[in-house]
Amino acid sequence: MIVSTEIRPGRGEHLEQVVAIYNHQVVHGHATFDESPVTPGERAEWITQFSVQGPHRLLVATDGDLVLGYASSAAYRQHPAFRRTVETSIYLHPDATGRGIGGRLYDRLLNDLADTPARCVVAGVALPNDASVALHLSRNFRAVGTFHDYAIKHGTAISSTWFERPVVL
Repeated sequence: MIVSTEIRPGRGEHLEQVVAIYNHQVVHGHATFDESPVTPGERAEWITQFSVQGPHRLLVATDGDLVLGYASSAAYRQHPAFRRTVETSIYLHPDATGRGIGGRLYDRLLNDLADTPARCVVAGVALPNDASVALHLSRNFRAVGTFHDYAIKHGTAISSTWFERPVVL
């Protein structure tokens, strides 16, 4: 059991482990539609979009120096009309699932967003993923629709349900 989990801002020193967690889903899952693993070098620019202030955040759950998972809020789209909307993502190390870490990451992220200009949070969940659907519903997200078989990864059609919630309830 992990008892010393700390939630803190993600930084460059976490990038290698964050990439490893992400790549696990690239290879073994469908939470991301990427089909080829990425390198820390390829993700180096990605991590620069996050800050400890403002609506674009990266949080990591750590046990000592081990990253157990991460949550992010990033620009939903580049169009100015969406400047107050963020899209969230959560990825956990496969050995860290089912321990409440995703809930703790989301709670902290949503709390941190309350003091920013962000007003709407959206998230897409590739199906099937009962744990992620339950996580979003437990954090007062509302399902707004499902894209059916709209993506193909390694020859398999994937559907996604999209969720939304206001930053402040």
